[in-house]
Amino acid sequence: MSEWTDAIVGERMAVDNQFNDRVAGSQFSSQEWGLIMTATEFEIENAADPEEARIVADTSSLPAIMPELENVRSQVAAMGGAPAQQGGSSGGSGGGILGSIKNALGLGGGGGGGGGVDDEELEAAERLVQEYADELQAHLVEVGKWEQVRVAYQE
Repeated sequence: MSEWTDAIVGERMAVDNQFNDRVAGSQFSSQEWGLIMTATEFEIENAADPEEARIVADTSSLPAIMPELENVRSQVAAMGGAPAQQGGSSGGSGGGILGSIKNALGLGGGGGGGGGVDDEELEAAERLVQEYADELQAHLVEVGKWEQVRVAYQE
């Protein structure tokens, strides 16, 4: 089934470019998004039915990589690029290198958890990936390749 995905590499690149704004407006950095996409497979649900067929994201591997997202954040923060979504911490001592180290060690004021997979973050990643899948399908329809891809998926 990888043949159908190989056949749409150029279309994926076009959708990636269009989707960059949506990623930028999300809670994920481009590095995190790349990691999320690496752990995602795409399938065509109901491929035999032209009316019901749709691209869906298989996100079953996402929980395994979610802890790695925190490592990506820690590396970015350690290099001085604190993620925007961590703004507004109390006391004013949450920024800079010391704040980054505290956050990396789980001592910052970042909220609950402590190493486990954050359900809200996982759900946000799953939603964004499915939005991408929907955008990819819409693009394939727009450029007249959806039927060809749908049929190729079945082979």
